[in-house]
Amino acid sequence: MIEQTEFIVTEWHYYPPERVIDEKDFIEELTSLDVQKKRASTKIGIAFRFSCRFTFGNKIILNYVGEDSYVIDFDEVIDEHELLTMIRNSFSKFKDKFDLRKLATVLQNRSLRPLDESMINIVAILPLLV
Repeated sequence: MIEQTEFIVTEWHYYPPERVIDEKDFIEELTSLDVQKKRASTKIGIAFRFSCRFTFGNKIILNYVGEDSYVIDFDEVIDEHELLTMIRNSFSKFKDKFDLRKLATVLQNRSLRPLDESMINIVAILPLLV
């Protein structure tokens, strides 16, 4: 059995910009994914940590970090497709939390870039589930 834990926002640091930002201004967005193996005596697990930083010029506007994890029975076999589904689900939660919290910021009319799955090395992550 595979159980997904509750998504937790571990960091939300908003720094209002010094001037008004309009729709045509360029705001840089950098999102990263860190993966960590977890293990208990009866189960294995994997944690996904998404980090996103928005900058305008050389100043940080928002630093947002959220974590999600899965607890998996030892007899479960996770393949590349299942792992990618887990990552997609976690990113979806990450995006949903952003969409709710961004409303009080200058980023209220922006959304996170879609997950670039071509940048995820699934083959390197799979051994964490053995």
